[in-house]
Amino acid sequence: MKKTVKNDKPQKSEIIEAIKALAKEKDISEELLFGAIEEALKAAYRKNLTKGETVPANLAVVVNRNDGVAHVYARKLIVPEVEDAGNQISLEDAQKLNPSYQMGDIAEVDVTPNGFLRVAAQTAKQVIMQRIREAERGKIYDEYIEKENEILTAVVQRVEPEHIFVELGRTEGILDREDVIPGEELHDDDHIKVYVLQVNRNTTANPHAPQVKVSRTHPNLVKRLFEMEVPEIAAGVVTIKSIAREAGSRTKMAVSSSDIMIDPVGACVGQRGGRVDRVVTELKGEKIDIIKWSSDPAEFVANALNPAHVLSVYTAENEKSCRVVVPDNQLSLAIGKEGQNARLAARLTGWKIDIKSQSQAAEMPDMAAEAEHAPMMLDDSFTSYVMPEEPQAADTVPAEDDDTL
Repeated sequence: MKKTVKNDKPQKSEIIEAIKALAKEKDISEELLFGAIEEALKAAYRKNLTKGETVPANLAVVVNRNDGVAHVYARKLIVPEVEDAGNQISLEDAQKLNPSYQMGDIAEVDVTPNGFLRVAAQTAKQVIMQRIREAERGKIYDEYIEKENEILTAVVQRVEPEHIFVELGRTEGILDREDVIPGEELHDDDHIKVYVLQVNRNTTANPHAPQVKVSRTHPNLVKRLFEMEVPEIAAGVVTIKSIAREAGSRTKMAVSSSDIMIDPVGACVGQRGGRVDRVVTELKGEKIDIIKWSSDPAEFVANALNPAHVLSVYTAENEKSCRVVVPDNQLSLAIGKEGQNARLAARLTGWKIDIKSQSQAAEMPDMAAEAEHAPMMLDDSFTSYVMPEEPQAADTVPAEDDDTL
């Protein structure tokens, strides 16, 4: 008997010490761990019942928070006449356990078997570790769910045909092929900026940690990059009004300023183009047009078609559509290569844009009629900025031909 007591005490103290150590190390509630142990012991009790022995319907396991001693209780209803011994108990028998019990109370009957802790130890350990992992996953999920729609620095872990897996610190991110900038080649250990699209708590691919879906093609990646590079945007003085992007090729971004002394386009460009150059470098050379936003739709549309010079804009407010007239030699520039410039301008402004050259407009009776109603005439005073074309290799399309049909 003395030998048994001597062996039990260290075991009991080890349980408490282990709970406290794990709670501190993993920053998990001690009560959560006690609950995990009690659930584990309850499962172990059911598993180790002798053949033919019934499991009480209402079973409870309680671990003493001071010494780690565990007790298994069958909760039974006190009734005048016992019909179901597994779930009921007479008042006489209940009061032998506790004299304060009354008819209709729930009596807790200690059914702890001998050597129960030793039999259940392995099962308890497995369940405890599982709960610890779940708690850690929950903490990681809570941390990263707050990073949705934000930008993170990622390290490429492995490149597969359909996905690229990246390290985001405490968890893994997945970059689908359609979310990779076209033409971009990523390799192991590359450091890249990614935009967080979605955080999933559980996935079949990796059940041990939350999975974060990220993107390199989302327009908001450009927005977040400029917020990091431009203090005036972070301070709220300069605002990004809208972005239209065709990843890997070109982005148009409309900006405005709440301070008349601050040029929003110049603030985004930076001294000698330093700020915008850093964004372009991160996006692997993607061209960026920074446009001055205007509350006047005609002016905004004209700015959005930069680098083409716009002569006049005819707007139809009820249809959110407009006709734009440009010089004959600027038509292909206004439309852009494969229609890209016009397409991005339409997405940036939210207006349907029909572009005509001067000679085409002159041949259209309806355009001549509209001219009698004094369309808005535009001059060179509207501010916009176009990224300078970077030097290109001899086997690529020359910079001056980039926006031609």
